[in-house]
Amino acid sequence: MESIRGKVAIIGAADTQVGMVPHMSATQLCVDAGLRALADAGISKDKIDGLITCNSFAEPYMYHAEAIAEYMQIFPRVCLSVNTGGGTTFSVLHHAASAILSGMCDTVLITMADSLKSGLSPEQAMAMQVSAGHAQFELPYGPSVPSLYALIGKAHMEKYGTTAEQFAAVAVACRKHASLNPAAQMRELITVEDVVNSRMIADPLHLLDCSLISDGGSAVILTSAERAMDFPHQPVYLLGVGEGHSHEHISQARSLTTSAAVESGRRAYEMAGLGPEDMDFAELYDCFTPTVLIELEDLGFCKKGEGGAFVENGAIELGGKIPINTHGGLLSHCHPGNPGSMFALTEAVLQLRHQAGDRQVMGAEVALVHGQGGIMSSHTTLILGRERS
Repeated sequence: MESIRGKVAIIGAADTQVGMVPHMSATQLCVDAGLRALADAGISKDKIDGLITCNSFAEPYMYHAEAIAEYMQIFPRVCLSVNTGGGTTFSVLHHAASAILSGMCDTVLITMADSLKSGLSPEQAMAMQVSAGHAQFELPYGPSVPSLYALIGKAHMEKYGTTAEQFAAVAVACRKHASLNPAAQMRELITVEDVVNSRMIADPLHLLDCSLISDGGSAVILTSAERAMDFPHQPVYLLGVGEGHSHEHISQARSLTTSAAVESGRRAYEMAGLGPEDMDFAELYDCFTPTVLIELEDLGFCKKGEGGAFVENGAIELGGKIPINTHGGLLSHCHPGNPGSMFALTEAVLQLRHQAGDRQVMGAEVALVHGQGGIMSSHTTLILGRERS
């Protein structure tokens, strides 16, 4: 298969307001994110001939991308909506790249948003949380999403001796980065003690081990590398991409402590011709703190089973070996559901443009961005860079 390495670039990136945004619906946030990305790229909406969206829990449409295109009065040649979590939120980038390189379209807008904070009643939110399990083998026992991820955290503790304090170090690092981000939903610094003393949600996950619930939207615009120099900002090139899919339901997982990030990472590194040692920073899917440890291990930033020691020694903080989630991540910046990983992508773009202000990773040239969906089920890894090769 011909590689897409360095052939497509992100030329626009933008986020909406996040947190509690009651004056805007999920649809309005999706459109707002798209319009902000258009402004960032310095182009008008009539230049968009490809549109990809993610369906909303709060305001779903049977044909979501078509509805957003209609709302924005965009008439694309390629129109696609997805709805299977953070992993496929990122996999749409290589579908967009393929559409551009095959000539199906020239410029693709990817825009996603939801209103989980203000758009769902408590009953609707709980129904969403308990709908992920297998109807026969999991749902009868009443698990929610946090309890399913708690199985992963507990397994890592049992197998490798990981501690609650080590999980907490992830939340502390993300909050430190969020404190430097004026757009973050939660900016007040926290300690390891704050995390382990916060309310237990599902053993071993405390409240501060869990991602936020938010409103918000985010968008990027892609075009060919040849055209990318015609826009206002430093292009950010797609150097590598890989997917890995291991299961859908956690009861069917082959392992609770090793994920398909191993496969997605390997494929992305191979396409890029780079390795974990070449990354200047990483944006990792942090819906719950244990997932970060497993991703760090599976993506090669530390050895298997050593994620706990790695994070407690400051390696993931700004100035550390591999700073992660420099915007605050899902734990502290925001998490509006499926679109949550998109904020990691726009943050990576800002970092690689060297526009991240107080949280800038100095001299950042290459980044890894990783998303996963389901219960550590579907994984996509992106390698991004300031240069095409």
